[in-house]
Amino acid sequence: MPRAVTLFTGQWADLPLEVMAEKAKSFGYDGLELACWGDHFDPAKAMRDKRHCQSRWEILQEHGLQCYAISNHLVGQAVCDIIDARHKLILPERVWGDGNKEGVRKRAAAEMITTAKAAAKFGVKVVNGFTGSSVWHKLYFFPPTSPKEIDDGFKDFGKRWIPILDEFAAVGVKFGLEVHPGEIAYDIYTAQRAIDAVNGHPAFGFNFDPSHLLWQGVDPAIFIDTFKDRIWHVHMKDVATNMNGTSSILGSHLAFGDHRRGWDFRSVGRGHVDFDAIIRALNRANYQGPLSVEWEDAGMDREHGAKESCEYVRGVDFTPSAVAFDAAFDKEDKAKK
Repeated sequence: MPRAVTLFTGQWADLPLEVMAEKAKSFGYDGLELACWGDHFDPAKAMRDKRHCQSRWEILQEHGLQCYAISNHLVGQAVCDIIDARHKLILPERVWGDGNKEGVRKRAAAEMITTAKAAAKFGVKVVNGFTGSSVWHKLYFFPPTSPKEIDDGFKDFGKRWIPILDEFAAVGVKFGLEVHPGEIAYDIYTAQRAIDAVNGHPAFGFNFDPSHLLWQGVDPAIFIDTFKDRIWHVHMKDVATNMNGTSSILGSHLAFGDHRRGWDFRSVGRGHVDFDAIIRALNRANYQGPLSVEWEDAGMDREHGAKESCEYVRGVDFTPSAVAFDAAFDKEDKAKK
């Protein structure tokens, strides 16, 4: 049976949920993956106001939509990051507080625990998000970076996230890290190292997103095959590379949407991601969850893009065969005997 196709609301948080739900239904989606910003889903409010979760479901059901996951990328980012003024722009005031760096990290950790509890109350089993990283800025090893400094970064991640993951497990919710530049895990090797850093915690896995892997040179289908038992959720998001001899894989400090960039996000089906290979890998992994479109394309109207992305995802998804394609030949041979 084809998987549900949902739309992540993170890039639509400027719209009230009522408006977003109406649009998503008109675009052809089965559900929404609710972002924990804008008015779409507020974890703290969900815990203090019994009407919040109910009101979200009422809006979704009015438009015939489901929800399989919520996402709190912005707060999760602050748990391990080196905090600066940029974080103030993305964090709730209750998390930013007085801006004290360690205070922000601790409040972010507490908010992620609240998010797990709110997800359980809301009735979903997956929270997607970021983790932040205390060593991302040391990606290029100059000035010389010792192995111990990187080891300490992963230990810091484990120290901060294991208590959070324990709370996730206690309420029956899983955390899906979106492997992504700027996080503790951004490719296959660092993803495995992150698993090891939290001692293989059963609540820790991945919100698979191919767009952040491909431009780095990582094969997204191999990522699924490598971590087939920890794919909690899937983002369908595309990216195009433009390595023409003048642009850099590092982005050249050019804004998204600038045609000179070495890579940029595209509406699903218009980039270089091999989604057929991804669907086949997800079938090998027996992934039964939704395919959630995260739409980002600076060169296209988002409503046009969201609609065509939904159509594309439905077209590329398929159920694996329950029999070998040549089984009929065996039956014919047996019939002759």
